[in-house]
Amino acid sequence: MRDLIVKIENLSHRYTNAWAIRGINIEIDKTGIVGLLGSNGAGKSTTMNILCGALNQTEGNVYIQGINMRDDRVAAKREIGFLPQNPPLYLDLTVDEYLNYCASLRLLPEERIKDAVNEAKERCGVQHFSNRLLQNLSGGYRQRVGIAQAIVHRPKLVVLDEPTNGLDPNQIIEVRALIREIALDRAVIFSSHVLSEVQVLCRDIVMIENGRIVFSDTMDAFNNYVEPHSMLIHFEIPPSAEELRQIPGIANVDFLTQRQVRLHFSGDQEIAERVVEASVKKGWRLREISLDKTSVDEIFKQLSSKTTH
Repeated sequence: MRDLIVKIENLSHRYTNAWAIRGINIEIDKTGIVGLLGSNGAGKSTTMNILCGALNQTEGNVYIQGINMRDDRVAAKREIGFLPQNPPLYLDLTVDEYLNYCASLRLLPEERIKDAVNEAKERCGVQHFSNRLLQNLSGGYRQRVGIAQAIVHRPKLVVLDEPTNGLDPNQIIEVRALIREIALDRAVIFSSHVLSEVQVLCRDIVMIENGRIVFSDTMDAFNNYVEPHSMLIHFEIPPSAEELRQIPGIANVDFLTQRQVRLHFSGDQEIAERVVEASVKKGWRLREISLDKTSVDEIFKQLSSKTTH
């Protein structure tokens, strides 16, 4: 039985007459990074706002650590840390002043605030900027402070919305490493519309498009998703396209060069054996055969096209 931190059941929300999300079901384990992926306007922000208790859903339930957000919002939100796309920083405060303020907002007892702030600063690598004004920090360090406010109350779930947006390459690498470290002992939801970011960081992925889930599985399963399936083949004595189409299961044939061909097929695991058999029988002298994996962007398009409008 899975040890869950988040369980979302049949979540739907409507703005006036339009449904922003419809029938969302998600389960998240207590450690690791889950990518919430989708294009702009897909429904990610609505889902996160409901998950974090900032918005009341029209239908469905959200459970955090077994607590129904509708029944006890305060108790559920104690378990959540949230970094919005635009970090809620007060630039005229120092790092210490800001994190102390955030800790008090999270209802931490006064005697625990100092230790909690020191722990968050150390975890996020900003302890040497304690007395510096936030307005004088670089973008990367402001983002670190934003993450520090999200973990200062030691939540079991941290939700990060586009946390690497606007950072330079070095800052992105540093923030990624920080997110991986945080996820060692808690769950992290990493929301983005940038495919490569989700691919690099996340173990599992939930993809929302047009308000509905179109994919929910491991990152490996996402990377291996190919539809229609295709493979690249090199023949020394290439057959005609018509001869290849006669092999059961072949849907389409594209010659890339005189000897290299891409064969399209639909989910038939024995298709490679049939091609090899035909090659041996007819003397095509097959030299190389490999699965032709689509790019992650192409997968995104394929999945997006499946949504129900």
